Amino acid sequence: MTSSTDLGFVHRFVPGAADGPVLLLLHGTGGDESDLLPLGELLVPGAPRLSPRGKVLENGMPRFFRRLAEGVFDQEDLHRRAHELADFVDAAGRAYNFGGRKPIAVGFSNGANIAAAMLLLRPGTLGGALLIRAMVPFVPETMPSLHGEPVQVQAGEVDPLVPRSQAEALAELLRDAGANVTLRWIVGGHALTRSDVDAAKEWFGFSSLSRPAGQPQ
Repeated sequence: MTSSTDLGFVHRFVPGAADGPVLLLLHGTGGDESDLLPLGELLVPGAPRLSPRGKVLENGMPRFFRRLAEGVFDQEDLHRRAHELADFVDAAGRAYNFGGRKPIAVGFSNGANIAAAMLLLRPGTLGGALLIRAMVPFVPETMPSLHGEPVQVQAGEVDPLVPRSQAEALAELLRDAGANVTLRWIVGGHALTRSDVDAAKEWFGFSSLSRPAGQPQ
């Protein structure tokens, strides 16, 4: 496992299989670069895992971009930070030799929101995304083309922070951009649950993301 402040972000990189997906793990508010490493190993055992720490501090808690209030994002900061994170991912791909593979983002809450913003602002940086408890980061003036990229949105049925309408709107927005979107409802609130893990493993297992190159789908 490599821990580094190189490439512009404090991050960890765990090497793994030379085929199958590379996972980009994006923590929620108050998390860090170690938070989602165990989740990544659960979802795709042996996959390379890249996990940066958000640069913004809110009351001492790391985040990937600023917000003005609960559910109200600082749009200027969001756009700048999404491009900055995409540049980091591109640089990490060269530094750690992803072999041309586009990482699959696995984001929770704030991490899921920055991943959704990257999909909309920098299409082609990611190869897909698992968005857990995400909401619409913004609505682009010009819709990107996501070319069927696989995305699963996992929403809590009684999430007090992300209204049902937001999860539905995000799924629809990404579909309009051409992504292949699955919206999964999880019994529970905003917290990550075992049901999230099971739904995510099912998504990875039934998609081509977790299969080595050349293996039948």
